Amino acid sequence: MIEIPSDLHPDLVPLAFLLGNWAGAGVSDFPGAEKCNFGQEVTFSHDGRDFLEYVSHSWVLDAEGNQVKPLESESGYWRIDKDRKVEIVMVRDQGIVEVWYGDLAKQKPQIDVVTDAVARTAASGPYSGGKRLYGYVNSDLMWVGEKATPDVELRPYMSAHLKKVVTPEEVAEMAKSLGDMPDDGIAFFK
Repeated sequence: MIEIPSDLHPDLVPLAFLLGNWAGAGVSDFPGAEKCNFGQEVTFSHDGRDFLEYVSHSWVLDAEGNQVKPLESESGYWRIDKDRKVEIVMVRDQGIVEVWYGDLAKQKPQIDVVTDAVARTAASGPYSGGKRLYGYVNSDLMWVGEKATPDVELRPYMSAHLKKVVTPEEVAEMAKSLGDMPDDGIAFFK
């Protein structure tokens, strides 16, 4: 279920499906880098202004699903206009800053974005740009990322399937909204 916080800026209502803490796993595969499974935690939050704050951390997983080492971290700000045009400013731990533009699909929670501008520090690896698709599917957040370098054409390199994380505070709020339950709990389902 998608909840729209009462203090969410009105312009951001179409992006409300992104809000919250997400966690899951995916696959990373790009020429010149080690192919691996990865874990990821993503947070989309807001403070009442006209943007969502985005933070993502991912790490390499071993065959048993244990964290081995950090993979990528990125953070940024997401906006949307009245025509469902999405813009993102993102900073990545590799020394890359990106401006992304794209669209929120009509009639479904799906966002397609592509890089419009890329700036790199001297320490960053080769990177020319990227493309991403985010979708809210059966209450889960899924995404696939493509990237290009001067030597490799645009191609998929990462994808993940994330589930909404419920915090203890959110569980307590849900419990409050249930009201009084019968002692046996069975009557609740009748």
